[in-house]
Amino acid sequence: MRPLNTLVERFIPSALVFAIVLTFIVAVLALIFTDAGPVTVVEEWGMGLAGLLAFMTQMALVLLLGYILANTRPVRKLLIRLARVPKTAMQAYLFVFLIAALGSLITWGLGLVAGALLAREVAYEFRRREQLVHFPMLVAAAFSGFVMWHMGYSASGPLLAATPDSFVADQLGEPLAITETIFTTWNLLAVLATILLVGLALFLIAPRNAKAIVPLTVDAREKEVEVDEAVETPADRVDASRIPTLLTGLMLVAYLVIHFSGGGSLTLDIVNWSFLTLIMLLVRNPFELIALTKKAASNVGEILLQFPLYAGILGIMGGTGLITIISEAFVAISTPQTFALFAFFSAGLVNFFVPSGGGQIAVQAPILLEAADSLGTDPAVAIMAVAYGDQWTNMIQPFWALPLLAIAGLKMRDILGYTTITLIASGIVFGSALVLVSL
Repeated sequence: MRPLNTLVERFIPSALVFAIVLTFIVAVLALIFTDAGPVTVVEEWGMGLAGLLAFMTQMALVLLLGYILANTRPVRKLLIRLARVPKTAMQAYLFVFLIAALGSLITWGLGLVAGALLAREVAYEFRRREQLVHFPMLVAAAFSGFVMWHMGYSASGPLLAATPDSFVADQLGEPLAITETIFTTWNLLAVLATILLVGLALFLIAPRNAKAIVPLTVDAREKEVEVDEAVETPADRVDASRIPTLLTGLMLVAYLVIHFSGGGSLTLDIVNWSFLTLIMLLVRNPFELIALTKKAASNVGEILLQFPLYAGILGIMGGTGLITIISEAFVAISTPQTFALFAFFSAGLVNFFVPSGGGQIAVQAPILLEAADSLGTDPAVAIMAVAYGDQWTNMIQPFWALPLLAIAGLKMRDILGYTTITLIASGIVFGSALVLVSL
């Protein structure tokens, strides 16, 4: 795995640079393959920059709220208790993977952060017991759980397709219910198969030689978020009171009950409000919520900067007709039986350049949905193919690993050998599922 480590460390730039490079690649392709001139390309790019502002806010909230939720006191206490469950190193690797996978199915922000925190807590617990456990393997197991986030509750592609007035729903002519995507029987079976096969792969590659084990040598756990609870004025008493957040949480519960009892569907907004509901019910007071938000906010900045670039790319592709040209080329090499698999591989490749699942949906969905329509393929399969491809190559794409690695205090090369095996194991499941559903 060392050559791959070297490639990632030395030659793969930041996700922001990827977005910039992709912008110019798409602009050049539009100049070559369409009738648009430089002025038109720049105009379409500029007009497109604001095209995903609502979606950008939704995705930023998913990460922000997921991070806050993972760092609330009850969740942190739960992680400490969970860290005491595994009794052997092998149990620890598989347990951390399972919890991170389940967390990622709830929300990718929660799975990513909680997985890293749990890996660190487990490593500390083993250090306290004077038992050996390979810390890089624990962190790799935590990140491996992230390989299935797009199959669950916070899947940006399927949720965007289910959201009325989204650009995906507009292209389809109507929203695509999540019962056609993430809650299909075949996707749920793929979830189970991924957990089993990746778990088996981690079991097989886990280090068993004591000399190869790198334990946690220091207590690297973070202190709990410090909350300034000095109560000196009437305003401070309000900020230190449980009542404002509790009442807001209860009102959010009431809204969600009314929404779903009235036949409302699951959308990105509803996912975010459900996370916000839990946060409001779990935090002690506004003081704590403000402190958690400040800590979480630093993780959102890069997404906010990149999404206008993705929107500009979409503007060029749509405004110059490049989407249609690429779609026709895609249709030319595909059949209804092979389309989903080709879409999956293309999404895995594009993920290196557009590491955000939401950004990738923005760039690829218009192309693949048009191709699917031409081939008579179920648009739900096209959406899930992009979703699978996006989550798949995250295992060797450093963008989403960076928050986890920062929490763990490791580098990408420390876990890449293990996550590459996860890439192979999960890829077998994803590719097989898409082939079978296309027959």
